[in-house]
Amino acid sequence: MSQLNVNAIRASNGTGDAISFTASDKTCTANITNNLSNRNLIINGAMQVAQRGTSFASVTASGTFPVDRFVFHIGTLGTWTVSQDTDVPTGEGFAKSIKCDVTTADASPSGTDYARIDQRLEGQDLQRFCKGTANAKDFALSFWVKSPKTGTHIVELQDADNTRNISKSYTVSSANTWEKKELIISKDTTGAFDNDNAKSLTVAWWLAAGTDYTSGTLATTWGSPTNANRVAGQANCADNTANNFYLTGVQLEAGDYVTNFEHRSYADELRRSQRYYFRQTLANNDFFGMGFAANDSFGDVAVQFPVSMRAKPTGLEQTGTAGDYKLARRTSSTTCSAVPTFANSTENFGNLTWTTGSGMSGGECVFMQSTGDDHYIGWTGAEL
Repeated sequence: MSQLNVNAIRASNGTGDAISFTASDKTCTANITNNLSNRNLIINGAMQVAQRGTSFASVTASGTFPVDRFVFHIGTLGTWTVSQDTDVPTGEGFAKSIKCDVTTADASPSGTDYARIDQRLEGQDLQRFCKGTANAKDFALSFWVKSPKTGTHIVELQDADNTRNISKSYTVSSANTWEKKELIISKDTTGAFDNDNAKSLTVAWWLAAGTDYTSGTLATTWGSPTNANRVAGQANCADNTANNFYLTGVQLEAGDYVTNFEHRSYADELRRSQRYYFRQTLANNDFFGMGFAANDSFGDVAVQFPVSMRAKPTGLEQTGTAGDYKLARRTSSTTCSAVPTFANSTENFGNLTWTTGSGMSGGECVFMQSTGDDHYIGWTGAEL
């Protein structure tokens, strides 16, 4: 076995060492300028977090999140069950994937029919791409896919700030087999991403599309979108009820090469996801808000969010009945006469209105408490 014995490594025209070695403890010191953490702009790319639930059947319309931050979009193209699944590529460190299961097939999508998986990103998180400048950087996208169809599949980037799109094809070699795809999507020197918390970029994995989207020539350069050119050549993953499409290990980086997937902890991905949606799943006797009684039967409680949300929530998703909630105070408690309702919010707190038949005293401090198991309150309106 050959051995290289050196004290340091530097570029041929460099003035300092890039790597230096310490013989006594067999260590080295390296000057690394590219970040090894926070490379991946995709949130929940390992599909770990699924606050809204893990399986949704009979999906025929857009807006279902099989896992956090990934939304399933569909327009009159079959019926699906979308879910978080445990089918993953072996030996890659993944435990979860998205599964899109065709339950009503569409063998010949027409017109504006479509099905796809999207993630939308804030403009302020995309500034590293220097889009719209002479120093613009490529988009390095990698992911693992298991498709029921061989052949051409399409990923599309949609710039919402400047109404510019680009599409990139990838080839599935073996059906129903996990394959890693690494795509370098061209930089764009036209149209900067807005530096704000609004939607600037959508990454879309198409599963099937009608002729309005496939009848042209694939748009492989940035420009104003022409529908016919968006997904030309896309395989139809919806043509049989035996079809299942899987996705995991999604990573988006700035640059002209792909790096290994940046695995993050569940806690890290959960907090990132809660910026867009926050669900409290409640067990019996859980306390989850504090407030006051305005009179003997009405008042408010405030719920603190675990992270600052992208925007003020505007509504609630909830389960349970009035009997699943009560107001606790120093010496007693009173069951609610209706489920709590949304009052208002900031990015950091949500305010719930509660009612009881009577039994409260105006001005007293109260705690909202659950009296049942497995019901939830989800704060909506901050998703992109």
